[in-house]
Amino acid sequence: MKITNYELRITNFILLVGLLLSSVFCLPSSVAAQSDGSQQNVIGRAGTFAITNARIVTVSGAVIENGTVLIQDGKIAAVGANVSVPGNAERIDGKGLSVYPGMIDAGTNMGLAEITLGANATMDLIESGDMNANAKAITGINPHSSHINVTRVNGITTVLSYPAGGVISGQAAVINLWGATQNEMAVVPTFGLVINFPRIATFSGFGQPQLEFSEAVKRRDQRLEDLKKVFKDAESYGRIRDAYAKDKTLPAPKTDLKLEAMVPYVRGEKPVIFTAERERDIRGVIKFIEETKVKGIIVGGQEAWKAGDGLKRNNIAVIYTNIYNLPVRDDDSYDYLFEAPSKLQQAGVKFAIATGDGGGEVRDLPYHAGLAGAYGLSKDDALKSVTLYPAQILGIADRLGSIEQGKIANIVVTDGDLLEPRTNIKYLFINGRLLPLTSRHTELYEQFKDRK
Repeated sequence: MKITNYELRITNFILLVGLLLSSVFCLPSSVAAQSDGSQQNVIGRAGTFAITNARIVTVSGAVIENGTVLIQDGKIAAVGANVSVPGNAERIDGKGLSVYPGMIDAGTNMGLAEITLGANATMDLIESGDMNANAKAITGINPHSSHINVTRVNGITTVLSYPAGGVISGQAAVINLWGATQNEMAVVPTFGLVINFPRIATFSGFGQPQLEFSEAVKRRDQRLEDLKKVFKDAESYGRIRDAYAKDKTLPAPKTDLKLEAMVPYVRGEKPVIFTAERERDIRGVIKFIEETKVKGIIVGGQEAWKAGDGLKRNNIAVIYTNIYNLPVRDDDSYDYLFEAPSKLQQAGVKFAIATGDGGGEVRDLPYHAGLAGAYGLSKDDALKSVTLYPAQILGIADRLGSIEQGKIANIVVTDGDLLEPRTNIKYLFINGRLLPLTSRHTELYEQFKDRK
């Protein structure tokens, strides 16, 4: 078929417009999050350090108004008002400064998502298919993500990074925000199995008619049955595998990587992380946990306090990620989501505050906790919600979350309250290494600050 000049010009015009629009829409993301790895490649300095004459907020104990924190071999060697400082220690005068444990964000996609629009190669967040228990976040994390340095220079030193997509997304990892490789970053490389708990959703897609509620319930129930079947299959697979290990005369089980990955979770050896927001879905998670006897944690938890009785009864912790979100219903009060952590505490539910962000806004974690502290939580509990409480939920409180002798030296030194936006970070240690307080943001500031 012959194409006329007019048709050719129209085609070229459409292509040109498409390119211009894609450039416009992609520009903000690429400018905000492009990464050359330069900041993540700085390794800081190891050594023996003594932060002296400082106010030490231990979190797990009393505040030491004038004391010393000694850092040696990557650990907190001593802390107190009368600490003997070795002669080889590099002294940091902490007069007028406060020392805190590094903050922990237990709800992120850090290192898995870089530029969400226009650069697919920087996204390793979602696997194809619905059941991907064998997918491990730790293998996909980019140690050189520009988000890492922007986050850690604001006092966040550890995060839980988890995959998304499907019903079973994969396995989350607890990482420190320092290291040139995933192994160097890893605190708990395979912490928990992430499940997007099936929910009732009447939205069926843009341009599509809304589902009837009964049909939405039917679809939810089918996805839930599929999930239960996978759990039963994993239990059976584990039993068959164990039987073969004891008796090699039995038929060898066919290897199934997805079921293999689920075995420690269905047996309650490791926690299962359920994403859920609304009360009815959270109560569905509670029922599922009661039936399967797994260890459960909820991420999201917008209405978790409404199901506080069941959460407390089953020892289910909540990683709350809704401080920056808007209330769902038109008649909800403006502070509806700000007050939720204090309501969880009143209900006796274990909780932590997290950003729920892919990376770019994880740096705002202290301000999430600060808002919760202004709407019901005490000042001490607001601080614990991003330090000791997430460490306890993630099972790393013996290593992180407070300033105690023997713990990993993830330390932040500030000129004010850690949760205040006006506070500046003066010194930062991760794994006992003194790190430079530089990031892509500080570089841009230095580059443009004198322009008029």
